[in-house]
Amino acid sequence: MFSIRLKRARKAAGLSLRELGARVEVSHAAIKKYEDGTTMPSSDILIKLSRALNVRTEYFFRPEAVELENIEYRKRGTLPKKQLKAITHKVIDQIERRIELENLFPQPPVKTFAPVAELPGQVDTMEQIESIAETVRDAWELGYDPIPDLIDVLETNGIRVFKIDTDGENKFDGLAARVNDMPIVVVGRHWPGDRQRFTLAHELGHLMLEGRLTEGLNEELASNRFAGAFLFPRNSVLQELGQRRNAIELKELGLLKEEFGLSMAGILYRARDVGIISHAYREEQAKLFYSKGWHLKEPGLDYPSEQAHVFEQLVFHALAEEYIGESKAAELMNLSLHQFQRVRFMESGNAVFN
Repeated sequence: MFSIRLKRARKAAGLSLRELGARVEVSHAAIKKYEDGTTMPSSDILIKLSRALNVRTEYFFRPEAVELENIEYRKRGTLPKKQLKAITHKVIDQIERRIELENLFPQPPVKTFAPVAELPGQVDTMEQIESIAETVRDAWELGYDPIPDLIDVLETNGIRVFKIDTDGENKFDGLAARVNDMPIVVVGRHWPGDRQRFTLAHELGHLMLEGRLTEGLNEELASNRFAGAFLFPRNSVLQELGQRRNAIELKELGLLKEEFGLSMAGILYRARDVGIISHAYREEQAKLFYSKGWHLKEPGLDYPSEQAHVFEQLVFHALAEEYIGESKAAELMNLSLHQFQRVRFMESGNAVFN
């Protein structure tokens, strides 16, 4: 297990064998032997490895390794493979810590995900997706109000969500995968909240629509339609914008973005999908957005980033019930014991799970 974790941590750090060897003052051949499992480093080299790779020494001996199944990346094609591998290994590290933590509880602390039972077995048109999104909201008791914390909603219903820092120069949106049939969704920490929320809702669309779409429907477009309808349902769109409009002011779009956490461009799509504005008007506005660079960054303040609290809450739950001690809690949160104690006693603000 040590050899596998060392190789994974090195790739996550984006280091070659030679680069890592230079940092810990051993040859690249020695690093290769560690990764092949033919030799083990001494205790002082192990400490140097953990510092060079920015992991705790306990990481190398964590019991369970996971494999991502059915992985789907949401990224630009120009994202270098080296960076993509590093991102993937960071994601795996987070998932392993999450699984290890959950396994410490006598009973599973998070429910098992299952698609909503009332959904139709077959979806023939995009219009049906509107009602599917509403069915999911009804089953999860969300009503038609804005969803203030989408990560919490997904986690409550059995979808594990992770945020990750990347060096992808805004080329990585996120990924979806399964681990032991458990759905995993990852979003980039650097994106504005409205973009994170759309990625999360899009992945929820994939989970709810899986195996239901007829051959003529594009799954990506269908998941986009679901995402918009889930974040800003038809009844709310009609209530906010009215039955029919010739135009919509930019400030109106900005205010609705603040309320529902959907981008201004996304709101225009919703208005078109619901039949409030024409296809021609939506296309005209899309050209305007592109000409002003708003397709990259919309005017006004960014929508606040989504917050992921469940992991930290589970750590402190386990600590309070004495399933773990302080040292283990610090390890799971990737903090030194001193850092963890400052977080525990609220001396240093909120921790960030990384």
